[in-house]
Amino acid sequence: MDSPELHVAILSSPGMGHLIPVLVLGNRLATHHNIKITILAITTTSSSAETEFLKKSNGKTTIEIIPIPSVDISHLIDSSTKVFTQLRLLVREALPGIRSVIDSMTHRPDALIVDIFCTQVLPIAEEFNIPKYAYHPTTAWTISLALYCQVFDNEIEGEYVDLKEPLKIPGCKALQVDDVVDPLLDRNDQQYEEYIKLGMEYASFDGILINTWEDLEPDTIKALRNNDKLRSVLKVPDFPIYPIGPLRRTVETTERDEVIQWLDKQNHESVLYVSFGSGGTLSSEQIIELAWGLELSQQKFVWVIRPPCDGGADSAYFNSAEKDMQEYLPEAFLTRTKDMGLVVPMWAKQVEILSHSSVGGFLSHCGWNSTVESLTNGVPMIAWPLYAEQKMNAAMLAEEVGVSIRPAILPAKKVVWREEIEGMVRMLMHTNEGKGIRGKAKKLKMSAENALNEGGSSCNSICELVKDIRSRLL
Repeated sequence: MDSPELHVAILSSPGMGHLIPVLVLGNRLATHHNIKITILAITTTSSSAETEFLKKSNGKTTIEIIPIPSVDISHLIDSSTKVFTQLRLLVREALPGIRSVIDSMTHRPDALIVDIFCTQVLPIAEEFNIPKYAYHPTTAWTISLALYCQVFDNEIEGEYVDLKEPLKIPGCKALQVDDVVDPLLDRNDQQYEEYIKLGMEYASFDGILINTWEDLEPDTIKALRNNDKLRSVLKVPDFPIYPIGPLRRTVETTERDEVIQWLDKQNHESVLYVSFGSGGTLSSEQIIELAWGLELSQQKFVWVIRPPCDGGADSAYFNSAEKDMQEYLPEAFLTRTKDMGLVVPMWAKQVEILSHSSVGGFLSHCGWNSTVESLTNGVPMIAWPLYAEQKMNAAMLAEEVGVSIRPAILPAKKVVWREEIEGMVRMLMHTNEGKGIRGKAKKLKMSAENALNEGGSSCNSICELVKDIRSRLL
């Protein structure tokens, strides 16, 4: 007798970087496990790219997408309110709308999976007696910090950034204070309080899904499962950890646009791809230095560029307006480099670019979606973290995994000058050290494929999750 079809709802917070991993997870569960998937997507009025992405994705038959109407938080924020806090507030204000949608469903979800900013939905899941799982779409190391930070909050006095020693998360790689996530930079800022609450909320779910795999973070995953000190913050004794990655977008079209056609004409692994994600921006001065660094390196490149922002690196998270590139690039840069590279305004088909045989390196902000797309294609990286957890990602990639290099001083702290950029590009693309890094990236690609193949660690982990959901229906 066949098991009845499960219905799983997945709740996504605003932003392309959050929508993409939720949709990828939904597609995996729908296509590989025959689960009815409903995506509840909290929307904003400011992102046209997000709106178009939702419209396009809703045309697929495997999942249903229900937009949660945007809410007004203007009375709760001011010009100094950080993006992390704004996202938490957007979700909090959207809770009545989320409850209303779930309440109106004919077939209530058999399980609710929520992304990193939607952990505040706990009371709604409990009200409807729905099993609840948190989806942490980045690394096991970053969730270890989020969970254990409530202990640091009680034990450590003063600012974390003033500490002389690294933060020691039980069983995990020590965290240098320069690499802490943004909410830990100022304990007096509201985002710090919100981060502590998020970690405590995580600990109250029925399990946590993580977009990583056992070969990538073996020690950290082991600590999350077995380290008594780390697990002491969890509310459930047998709290399950599900490493289900690396889940990522796949190439969806055979249409070859201008960028792909240009890549078709380049030599194998000769092109550096440069992009800072859907929400990352550089200062005016840094864009000029990066342009000169690329030009001086004489390396073929594809650079997806956004207008400069001299506020924070995440200032364009909710909205970014296109401007004429000539206004902020060095004079005649586009003319001088027309045979060397492509500069693409705002957006490009990143999955298609990173999977192209001509691409041999990725200068990236180290957002986890981009990182996974790079690693699963065996492309080594120049790590250029900007905000959120990206500094932790960059540190892990360079120091622990060995698939990237990074500037001597964090780009968030000072301008990276053209000479250093030129040197990093040449090192990655032309030296023996770069060759070694590329070799490690290719091995990791194979490891990633094996994890999701039948019998692989992540494939088994997803099966365990589905089994756990079914067991809660009995």
